[in-house]
Amino acid sequence: MTVTPLGIPRRLLEFTLDGEPARVPEGSTILDACRAAGKDVPTLCEGDTLRPKNACRVCVVEVEGARTLVPACSRKAEPGMEVRTDTERARHSRKIVLELLASSVDLSTTPRVAEWLKEYEAKPDRFGPDAARLNEEPRVDNDLYVREYDKCILCYKCVDACGDQWQNTFAISVAGRGFDARIAVEHDAPLTDSACVYCGNCIEVCPTGALSFKSEFDMRAAGTWDASRQTETTTVCAYCGVGCNLTLHVQDNEIVKVTSPHDNPVTHGNLCIKGRFGYQHVQNRD
Repeated sequence: MTVTPLGIPRRLLEFTLDGEPARVPEGSTILDACRAAGKDVPTLCEGDTLRPKNACRVCVVEVEGARTLVPACSRKAEPGMEVRTDTERARHSRKIVLELLASSVDLSTTPRVAEWLKEYEAKPDRFGPDAARLNEEPRVDNDLYVREYDKCILCYKCVDACGDQWQNTFAISVAGRGFDARIAVEHDAPLTDSACVYCGNCIEVCPTGALSFKSEFDMRAAGTWDASRQTETTTVCAYCGVGCNLTLHVQDNEIVKVTSPHDNPVTHGNLCIKGRFGYQHVQNRD
């Protein structure tokens, strides 16, 4: 049985959110408050199992008295604060960020981006065909997962998941500076020659599909991937006694990938190579 310490309850603080009173536990971010109030503030780099990185700037809001727009994912709510999430200034900033990203990065597998582009009337094409793009072929150098840097928005979530926030493998990091910055393994080598332990926790947090399961990549290439026809079943991993939860994604009676619930007190969305990729024995493969 997993024992979860409850600790001392956090006191509630009050502030104003879009003209309405809001109450959230002390230490909550503005984004936490927005979600609790049912407000849809877009975000890409924020992860519910990682510390905020403030990289994408899509979640910016206006705070009374602040000189600049502030990222809702990391700015803590304060007593008496006045926050506005849907002002012309905030919407314009989100529109520009979405246009810049969509003009330079392949966002075709990024959840909800098409919806946000329409909502904020973003027009990435206005930058023209000469907008800088990486134009790199997908890197398929192992049987477990694929790296498509054309889809990377440099949110650094994979670096944090591989580094000191979870796995502590430090197989991937940011290489280069400025416009040349990119995610890479040491010496830009094939993944098989790196320190990667193939836990796949970087895939779990990637918001754009720049890192994906080889099974998903192959099915998308074949035109057979259909998330709407997939069922999800959560079970317990049988490989060892830790008790990690697995969510099996099944399409046409076949497991196509494995994730883990982020709210699970044992794994927090993280798994090892066996839990995330070792499911082939479940299925009959002649």
